[in-house]
Amino acid sequence: MTTLQPTVVPQEFDLQLPSGRVHAERFGPEDAPLAICIPGLSANLKSFDFLGERLACDALQVVAIDLRGRGRSEVTPPGTYGWINHARDVLAVADALGAKRFSLIGQSMGGAVAMTAAWLDASRIERIALLDIAGRPDESVLGPIGAAVARLGAVYPSVEGYVALVRQIGTIEPWSDYWQRYFEYELQPAEGGVASLTDRGAVLEDGAFGAGTYAFGDSAGVYALWKALTMPVLLLRASRELLPGLGHIVPEPERVRFLREVPTARSVEVDANHYGINTHEDSARHIAEFLGVRAR
Repeated sequence: MTTLQPTVVPQEFDLQLPSGRVHAERFGPEDAPLAICIPGLSANLKSFDFLGERLACDALQVVAIDLRGRGRSEVTPPGTYGWINHARDVLAVADALGAKRFSLIGQSMGGAVAMTAAWLDASRIERIALLDIAGRPDESVLGPIGAAVARLGAVYPSVEGYVALVRQIGTIEPWSDYWQRYFEYELQPAEGGVASLTDRGAVLEDGAFGAGTYAFGDSAGVYALWKALTMPVLLLRASRELLPGLGHIVPEPERVRFLREVPTARSVEVDANHYGINTHEDSARHIAEFLGVRAR
């Protein structure tokens, strides 16, 4: 196991990919083996700050990206999104960083993009850590996820008002400076206040793509991607419901089926909900062990 450097300071940079410009943030030395972090449906790269600070070391660079249409990456035209196009971007990010082989850490939809990258070219992927994503979520979680998407495109009077609305939804638990940083990062001045940089149309297009992967039964779509997971896979499941009484993104039957159908996978439970799993010490510890480094 390799010990972390005493101080891990992130470096932000842009990558010009064939599909458009992607903004990224690196923790750790740029000549170290690469792990690419892929955020969820409406998320930005700051959702991985907690993990990046704890995982990066002399033996691992952690590079989180804003998917196109999110955060500070380019907003590209309608029809350019969907899991497959984002997965192509992930492979192109690795190319731009000079990595023939690399690991992936994907949260929520970002995990689906990671599985799609394996479907495109499993030979390049060393390991995949999935943060609370496997197959079909409980239908009851769609309401809170929709509320998170509804914030996009609206103007809020102030940063404080924007953050207060997000906290009122109740899905970010526990709140911390990491989440304050996350939401402040995605804001830009707008007439009458502030608005999110993330493009509502891009998120809705990806949401429609995701819904379509469940439309053809339990042997197609996202389930067909599981067959490409021939590398070691770690599934971190949030043991707490998204909100009390509203179910899980990874229901227990889906976790059981995933482990049965993906022989290279193992699973651990984290005492957090779908968002809190990104800022939980156990998540950092389990992913570090999986990648062969020592978490801070």
